[in-house]
Amino acid sequence: MPETASTTRAPDALLPALAPLLHEWLPRQRWFAGKGRRVTGFTLDAATELLPLDGAGPGLLHLLVRVEQPGRPAGTPADCYQLLLGVRTQLPPRLGPALIGRIRQGPLAGRAVYEGLRDPRLAGLLYERLRAPGRTGPLRFHATTALPPALAPRMLDAEQSNSSLVYGDSFILKIFRRVSPGANPDLELPLALAGAGCARVPAPVAWFESGAATLGVLQPYLRDSRDGWRLALDALADGREFTTEARALGRATAEVHLALAAALPTRKLQRAETEQLAAAMDRRLHAAAQAVPALLPHVPGLRAVFAAASGAGGGGAVQRIHGDLHLGQTLRGSDGGWAVIDFEGEPAKPLDERRSPQPTVRDVAGMLRSFDYAARTHRPWNADWAARCRAAYCTGYAEAAGADPRTDPALLRAYETDKAVYEVVYEARHRPDWLPVPMSAIERLAAPR
Repeated sequence: MPETASTTRAPDALLPALAPLLHEWLPRQRWFAGKGRRVTGFTLDAATELLPLDGAGPGLLHLLVRVEQPGRPAGTPADCYQLLLGVRTQLPPRLGPALIGRIRQGPLAGRAVYEGLRDPRLAGLLYERLRAPGRTGPLRFHATTALPPALAPRMLDAEQSNSSLVYGDSFILKIFRRVSPGANPDLELPLALAGAGCARVPAPVAWFESGAATLGVLQPYLRDSRDGWRLALDALADGREFTTEARALGRATAEVHLALAAALPTRKLQRAETEQLAAAMDRRLHAAAQAVPALLPHVPGLRAVFAAASGAGGGGAVQRIHGDLHLGQTLRGSDGGWAVIDFEGEPAKPLDERRSPQPTVRDVAGMLRSFDYAARTHRPWNADWAARCRAAYCTGYAEAAGADPRTDPALLRAYETDKAVYEVVYEARHRPDWLPVPMSAIERLAAPR
């Protein structure tokens, strides 16, 4: 990312003026990854005035800011965050909830600073820049097609690791908050799938970037769709089966995998890689058992699962995959067709790791775990419903892929076990009443086959 700021005012004066406000505001944001660690300082990578800050406003300031926090591994850079800040002399009451604070020093002293994405005028300006590809300072805007003008924006409140704007129920713009150099998979993979003719994923129509970092992606908004998680919960609440939908979702997943394999390089999984995967899973199990003693009786059986995966050797294919697949990453349209979204992978993991080829069964395992979680919302817990969904999903996958993930179960079982171990630690720390969900899977997976 650029090391020099592009702004009409000196960056060395801008950041000290904003720092007191960012110290208070940033750690409270849902997308801030450094929660629980003290913020010790900021470094400015770039500052760009997308709308001039002179006058009463509003102005729009785009920042790429590195946040210094203790406990970072040696040699790794501080996390970099993308901020879009509105600046006004007077903040209208309707924007009161977006207020970050008032600047006390420097050339902008006395101005109100606020979350710019919540201002329809500023959010609309961002869309207009995407409509007119080109460059503004270090920011580069791209579009694959002509976009209609003057679409009213609204900000979605359901995001966690990113922020999203919907424009006129036609397009959705995902703003990546924590950014890293390199193509974000949420742009890279949908572009590749569009080129391969895969209709299961909304094709990007515009995006913007800085240096090598992807900052935001605009895609069609599937307004008549509902996400798979809500659909599964509705089926449970109504006492309905979900196997038909699960089977179709399995076919959709396989179609995406096949298209990714056709569009991007694949290779054989080496035996040494399989051993390394299993060893890493075993290490995570050891750490989890120390944190959650309820795992201890099952450790021998779980280690046997990982040993079986290690002993299975190489030979299978690895390719680009979704990387964080679950029911909430799927949408079902009014025509009954499934779409897959959010290809960013697990945001907490390094970008290089998220972009690396992996076995497709990792995605399958993530979805199998998701059915278990959906079933947990039912009282009494409908574990058999989840088992039928898992079987139907694998059947559908096999129909499209030509190979059933259950016929070579060692690696699939290992990935499902690894995911369940992670879930045990998460639930023990954050939602103890949900701990029976992954523990039930642990008991099933640890049992001798």
